[in-house]
Amino acid sequence: MTKTTFDLAVVGGGPGGYVAAIRAAQLGMSVALVERAELGGICLNWGCIPTKALLHSATVLRACREAAHYGVSGAGDARPDLAAMVARSRKVAGRLGQGVAHLMKKNGVTVFAASAKLAGAGRLTLDNGTALSARHIVLATGARARELPALPVGERIWAYRQALVPTEIPKSLLVVGAGAIGAEFASFYRAVGAEVTLIDMTTEILPQEDAEISALARKSFEKQGIRVMTQCAVTSSSLTASGVKVVLDQQGKRSELEVDRVIVAAGIVGNVENLGLEQTRVKVEKTHIVTDGHCRTGEPGVYAIGDVAGAPWLAHKASHEAVLCVEAIAGKPVHPIDPLRIPACTYSYPQVASIGMSEARAREHAAKTGGDVRVGKFTFAGNGKAIAMGEDQGLVKTVFDAKSGELLGAHIIHPEASELITGYGVAASLEATEEDLMHTVFAHPTLSETLHESVLSAFGRALHA
Repeated sequence: MTKTTFDLAVVGGGPGGYVAAIRAAQLGMSVALVERAELGGICLNWGCIPTKALLHSATVLRACREAAHYGVSGAGDARPDLAAMVARSRKVAGRLGQGVAHLMKKNGVTVFAASAKLAGAGRLTLDNGTALSARHIVLATGARARELPALPVGERIWAYRQALVPTEIPKSLLVVGAGAIGAEFASFYRAVGAEVTLIDMTTEILPQEDAEISALARKSFEKQGIRVMTQCAVTSSSLTASGVKVVLDQQGKRSELEVDRVIVAAGIVGNVENLGLEQTRVKVEKTHIVTDGHCRTGEPGVYAIGDVAGAPWLAHKASHEAVLCVEAIAGKPVHPIDPLRIPACTYSYPQVASIGMSEARAREHAAKTGGDVRVGKFTFAGNGKAIAMGEDQGLVKTVFDAKSGELLGAHIIHPEASELITGYGVAASLEATEEDLMHTVFAHPTLSETLHESVLSAFGRALHA
């Protein structure tokens, strides 16, 4: 007979939910995990992981095309095999999904393939008729793509799911939304041969990033042949014989664009429907559940983590919240998550990664407190490893409090930015000052030396600039 009474029940099996289940099991709790679709959630199955698999295929394709530059002949006429790329991407996602299932079994977590709804204090009802009881319930239901009335998703207008499994490369493509998801799809489809137009309603692409970094990303995208239009929105769309015609409004100037396909990447909304929240004290604002620093909602015994609990919408934030939440339930001392210490990564070409404040935000903060900031910059053109790799375009930018030496923000644009940003993440977590970072010995030759040089630059001590 299947067990139905637990110490902890988790609704949602994504990077937040399954990590919460594992940590709770490690702490000796009996745990139920309810997942209506695939273990691993959107991130593993239809987001973070399969997109990175496709983007890596694009990286290999790009390397083959440029092989002659590195003294390798015969690879210059490389062409994309889209079916093979997609098949590999799905295989990678499938492998990791099996891994999560193994982890659930290994840690003694009882998994229910169903949807769940709150049914009173400490109770859940599943759509398969099962009733669960748990002292603590963690909601980790994630989020979904925001729908735009002017662009109804269908055969030719895609959301991320359709964009991950194309059967052919569109000759022309419009990507609506130039945040991380839009930038990544624009990079992939441009690499495999599509003519790409990337638009956003804001004044710059990657609007969440430091303005200087965003401008460099735009310049790189345009150099690759991606058409970028900012302060631009789609007002209407209609299907044609073979594609989609859209009407664009760019600062009051209207124009028409016809493309084979459209990808909608205009943000997300939290999955808060059909959870039974209406009869509880759980508060929802702008489709996200309101929580405190320990992930508690307004309803005793009910918690929320990950995308459903609001920005930043990042898998690693969800996993960190999962551990924090469960350890708080177990009575362990925990510290509320600091958004300024959560790195953000965009896996476009080139990649963009950041942590903490942008220069503009840091200066605004300093102006209010009577302080000042120091800004350091170092280009990869001065780094031996980057030159040897043939990837010497990019920038590392650091922002410090001028008086205390606190690292306020760090920003990187480079094909390896996502791997490099963790160095600054560790520094921020350890509350390292500029002196600590300047005295750190970085191996040579490595790309990480640029992190050191940018810190030195902020204090007028750069060695290779």
